[in-house]
Amino acid sequence: MWTEIVLVDIVDDDDHDDVPAVRRQDSLYVDATRAGGANHRGGQEESWARTLKLAFQCVGILYGDIGTSPLFVYSSTFKDGVRHPDDLLGALSLIIYSFALFTIVKYVFIALRANDDGDGGTFALYTLISRHAKVSLIPNQQAEDELISKYNTGKPQATLRRARWMKELLETNRAVKIWLFLLTILATAMVISDAVLTPAISVLSAVGGLKEKAPNLTTDEIVWITVATLVVLFAIQRFGTDKIGYLFAPIILLWLLLIGCVGIYNAIKFDTGVLRAFNLKYIIDYFRRNKKDGWISLSGILLCFTGTEALFSDLGYFSIRSIQLSFSFGLVPSVLLAYIGQAAYLREHPEHIANTFYRSTPNVMFWPTFILAVAASIIGSQAMISCAFATISHLQTLNCFPRVKILHTSRQYSGQLYIPEVNFLLCVGACLVTIGFKTTVIIGEAHAICVVFVMIITTLLLTIVMLLVWKVSIWYVALFFIVFMSSESIYLSAVLYQFVHGEYVPVAMSVFLMIVMTVWHYVHVKRYEFELEHTVPRDKVKELLERRDIQRVPGVGLFYTDLVQGIPPVFPHLIEKIPSIHSVLIFVSIKHLPIPSVDRSERFIFRHVDKEEYKVFQCVARYGYRDPMEEAKDFVDALTENLQYYIRDVNFYTTGGDQHIFRSTSYASSIAESFASYEKHSGHAVYAEEMLTPAESFSEHTKQLSGRSKHFKQFQVENMNMQKMEKVQQEQQAILREMENGVVYILGESDIVASPHSSLLNKIIVNYIYSFLRKNCRNGEKMLSIPRSQVLKVGIAYEI
Repeated sequence: MWTEIVLVDIVDDDDHDDVPAVRRQDSLYVDATRAGGANHRGGQEESWARTLKLAFQCVGILYGDIGTSPLFVYSSTFKDGVRHPDDLLGALSLIIYSFALFTIVKYVFIALRANDDGDGGTFALYTLISRHAKVSLIPNQQAEDELISKYNTGKPQATLRRARWMKELLETNRAVKIWLFLLTILATAMVISDAVLTPAISVLSAVGGLKEKAPNLTTDEIVWITVATLVVLFAIQRFGTDKIGYLFAPIILLWLLLIGCVGIYNAIKFDTGVLRAFNLKYIIDYFRRNKKDGWISLSGILLCFTGTEALFSDLGYFSIRSIQLSFSFGLVPSVLLAYIGQAAYLREHPEHIANTFYRSTPNVMFWPTFILAVAASIIGSQAMISCAFATISHLQTLNCFPRVKILHTSRQYSGQLYIPEVNFLLCVGACLVTIGFKTTVIIGEAHAICVVFVMIITTLLLTIVMLLVWKVSIWYVALFFIVFMSSESIYLSAVLYQFVHGEYVPVAMSVFLMIVMTVWHYVHVKRYEFELEHTVPRDKVKELLERRDIQRVPGVGLFYTDLVQGIPPVFPHLIEKIPSIHSVLIFVSIKHLPIPSVDRSERFIFRHVDKEEYKVFQCVARYGYRDPMEEAKDFVDALTENLQYYIRDVNFYTTGGDQHIFRSTSYASSIAESFASYEKHSGHAVYAEEMLTPAESFSEHTKQLSGRSKHFKQFQVENMNMQKMEKVQQEQQAILREMENGVVYILGESDIVASPHSSLLNKIIVNYIYSFLRKNCRNGEKMLSIPRSQVLKVGIAYEI
């Protein structure tokens, strides 16, 4: 195996001629030998035992929403009653083929394939596009990022003319970048809004069945029972999806078995002729008879495939094969049989359209059905709540959402999350919607607009993925776009026609969320651009470090900054106020890449800021958008260990020139000879187990190392000489000694204000909206799990 070191020269900013090129010498890149992330299984083989285990779990998490749709679809479709017996066949035919087209074809067999290394949803589609075209609005791209092993996983070369055209359009047209970004956050805002509406409509429709056995119950009493149930639902979220999945899966399995059996019973007892609905002729007849009313009823029909976006977005919790297996053999037969059975019942009892589900259930089965319906509706809400948690977590890594506390509830599956603040707000929103609307019909109309908007945006992003990433015929791309965009636009028009009846609620919530996300991202981009334009020139850094009045205090200072291309302007401000720096100073940038995970062996890159004797470094720590942040101590240990590797690299492998690639097939033998020579002349023993063989990666080797070991493990090197080896040991030991003296975390707290000459809109955004959000979100040290006793904050004001 060849070991490769690539040293790249990077210039910070072409517009600043006074800033000389800073040579970046990065640490050793080793291909990851382990799959990163416990549940990144989009394109990886997995055992059938694990598939069945995940298939069982995803029944409890994903299918409750789709599985409880039979509670309210017919009542939402026929708001004014059934006018013609064959209208039931037309509606059933629409349900069957809409379910097949959008849920089975589009999501289960197309969209799930467009995953980002196992992650799904509109955000994952955006990050997948970001890896193939530079569409990010934050100018923090680095050439080194593309050297990460997972960055180009499955990336085809853009040899097709359409791929080159699409790539050029996305990268050169800023307006297209902005529109793509806005569409992505609109879809995510709709998903979060849907997490408020789904629990409300699902639980209210299930609890409403009590009126069948207790007709004296008033609407308000039903509403308050629903609210109490919702509070319990959101209260159990803190236990985590992993535990909830195992708890809920048996209930949903029983529910699907029940509604399927009841559907068969009703079809046989009342009218097996409803099976004629598989004939598309009844759809044509339905629209010919009902005309405008038939078109408006589509807003009720589309409720049969609610939950499909959650199914796609929650892919990160499970795997493609587990979803396809449980979906095809569990959900589809049961749900379609339930719709068929209800249609058969309504053929004889059309007057029961308002409460079809419970009226069509045999009396002897009412209470078991009611209990399972309430349980299933609670579980159905779980899919959207989990989806909301994952969406907000991803938005934070894109710097589009204020900082909130994110808890990883499963050590085995990194995608399973819980966000306390968001959970509380979703609970309040669901309760207010239930109290305000009181009926499932109005909530269903509001629910529909979220579903159809997200579907249309998903279609647009999938089309871009097909053009840019997939090597499929242009005719398949055109067919996909025409079929789904035209059909979804028809559904959207039907939903928008009834906008004033309740659709304004999710639209208002989504607009509010979009304002929050846009403002947060806008200010972050402006701040980054400001710091990039005002990076400290190399001569200025050298001048600061050589000042005689600057004292070097014991210990290590970790100076956190978002900037990855240079030294931030807050550094001279710190020196001016406190003329001292730590013996070892490291500028640390936490950077999230558009990939789900980064292997630990590839996490850190380093460079010297100036002369080696100053012991001032710049470090970029790369994370995927699903990687959890370590505790502060674990982060420092990992950083220290990789810094030791870098010190070895920079001493032995930098011999001048722009790029150096070292390849040796006799690597191990030459290293053994060098160590033997060093042992003989220095009298210091170097043990065999301390040597890293060429086939080892950092992730494997770190299991045997302690970040603060007194005898730091030595690397293999080629043609070592004793003088350099002694120098490396001295530098490594000096770093470890300073680590033992203590670590101080220096945070640059920039106060962002609008420039006096900027527009009124910019002043409102920056001085009021952003300022309010920043004051009410978590502080940086809490997000990084830094002990407060070790924090030093440096304040500075930026005018943007």
